[in-house]
Amino acid sequence: MAKLVEFLMPRMPVSHQCKNKVNKKEWMEYVSSEGVVAWNGQAVITDKKLKFLMVYLADFSMPGDINNFVKPVQDALNEKIYSDDVLIKDVSAHMRFLNEPNDPAGLPDMLGKAIIDGNPCVYVAIYDSIELSEVV
Repeated sequence: MAKLVEFLMPRMPVSHQCKNKVNKKEWMEYVSSEGVVAWNGQAVITDKKLKFLMVYLADFSMPGDINNFVKPVQDALNEKIYSDDVLIKDVSAHMRFLNEPNDPAGLPDMLGKAIIDGNPCVYVAIYDSIELSEVV
């Protein structure tokens, strides 16, 4: 499973259920711009099965529901990294609290450093998908 792109956003995510449309729009624009920088001018993916991985390193102030944080990030990357999030066939989303033990060993360098730094953030990585038989 090849990693195609990864990036870290040192902010708390916004839920797709967010009632404040301005906050949601600003969040999605931020995600989009960070994705474009990480993607570095490569052609938008149009014909691959993808795996989407997201890790939210949260403080306890207002963690929310991890499932609600995924969709705005996926949508923000439409037409920036992939042509449509319909290409995403696998999703892995995780939330961990920064004041609990989180061992950075074995994690991608960017995510491990974020754990050590200890600030709320969202890590996103997109991979080539793998065969279903390798998942179950």
